Amino acid sequence: MAKSATSFEFKQCVSIVKSTGRHAKNLKELRKLIASAGDESIIHHTHQYFLKGHMLDYTNDFSQWAGEYLEERALAERLTSIDPYTLKSIKAVRKELIKEIDAFLKTVPDPRDVTKGNEFYFNETVNLVFPVGVKTKNLAEFLVALEHVDPGSIYYHFYDSRVRLGEGVVDDFSRWIEHTLFRKNLADRIRAIDPFMHSIESIRSHIKVVVEEYVRADMEGVVN
Repeated sequence: MAKSATSFEFKQCVSIVKSTGRHAKNLKELRKLIASAGDESIIHHTHQYFLKGHMLDYTNDFSQWAGEYLEERALAERLTSIDPYTLKSIKAVRKELIKEIDAFLKTVPDPRDVTKGNEFYFNETVNLVFPVGVKTKNLAEFLVALEHVDPGSIYYHFYDSRVRLGEGVVDDFSRWIEHTLFRKNLADRIRAIDPFMHSIESIRSHIKVVVEEYVRADMEGVVN
């Protein structure tokens, strides 16, 4: 471990949802609006799905709408399979969404409208980021802080960072652990936690388990 490590500063992300004033009542309209929506809107409906606190059968707002309101389960499954965190760019996510919808429209060229009030409303998010007053300089302190910070902090450092840093699989936690604490093995294990398969609290628990192992080894004088 580095002797004079730079502290990790925990920050928190609070999201304010803003309406774009655009909505779709059927699949063709949805496809058209996905193609023209701003990047922030695509991020809101895909990457930030986990921040909304509901873990349903789907993994983004588009697939949820297709399954729940269009009642097109096959399409919902196709859209659910799109992992925004492995595609690495918003352009790629948008392309995959359109690709799956186009493929479905070839089999259902005249999709029905949803009932009034169940349209898909395109929103976007304005993120407010601020420090929470917690800094840690080693793994033991990091572990304690990780247990108590708000879920919005976990989201910001583990999910949002993948878009913010533009590195796809790299999050703030593993980046600090590798480049400041020089614990690459631990960093790799944290990066191996799939954000697409877990809720925010599940991510917190998985990181805690891994970090606890290394903290315990440090206390026992075992080199990792």
